[in-house]
Amino acid sequence: MAAGLEIKELSAGYGPVSVLHGVTLTVKPEELVTVIGPNGAGKSTTLRTISGLLRPRGGIIRFNGETVHALKPDILVSKGIVHVPEGRRIFSRLSVLENLEMGAYRRKDSIVGELDHIFDMFPILKQRSGQKAGTLSGGEQQMLALGRALLSKPQLLLLDEPSMGLAPLIVQNIFRIIEQIRRAGVMILLVEQNAQQALKLADRGYVLEDGHIVLEGAAQELLTSEAVRKSYLGEALI
Repeated sequence: MAAGLEIKELSAGYGPVSVLHGVTLTVKPEELVTVIGPNGAGKSTTLRTISGLLRPRGGIIRFNGETVHALKPDILVSKGIVHVPEGRRIFSRLSVLENLEMGAYRRKDSIVGELDHIFDMFPILKQRSGQKAGTLSGGEQQMLALGRALLSKPQLLLLDEPSMGLAPLIVQNIFRIIEQIRRAGVMILLVEQNAQQALKLADRGYVLEDGHIVLEGAAQELLTSEAVRKSYLGEALI
């Protein structure tokens, strides 16, 4: 049985609008793979389709050898596919602790030990555990979204723009935590506007434009690619 995520010729859209056109990509065990591209290219749509929030119009999604593109989001979570969407989507009126517990809503085992681990990883969440999540800063909300996702015991973590709207020092911390999650053996598919940081972190990358994969390769190769540098990295590496 093949391990990891395998997508072949994926097509998807909203109503009459087609967004993805034959997207093919893979994430292998213990890999961090990034998808970069301009706004409107279909990056978030790709993640939404993988996580079952959007039904594909064509193509195949396999996870650990099983065809999963017809499954509902809660079933996909139970199989280890966990999505941290753009904008975090926390429950603002619930406490930090209640939000974290929502990540384990399908589990029947104790989460006490793992909750302690989350608080070790994000000490600020322990300090804020009784506070309403809507009162947290943007960086704290992103930490909460990551912590909640980890309590779902992901094998594959889908991360959509985790650095959006955050201060540079907070961004550095978030990416450090993402690397820590990857080192723990979780596969990660990362959509990120900060292309340079994403490629520095990733093993491999894909460039998505107008719903098509136009470039793929080792992250270091993309980082030094003239086409990628001109389009997504500006003058940072010149």
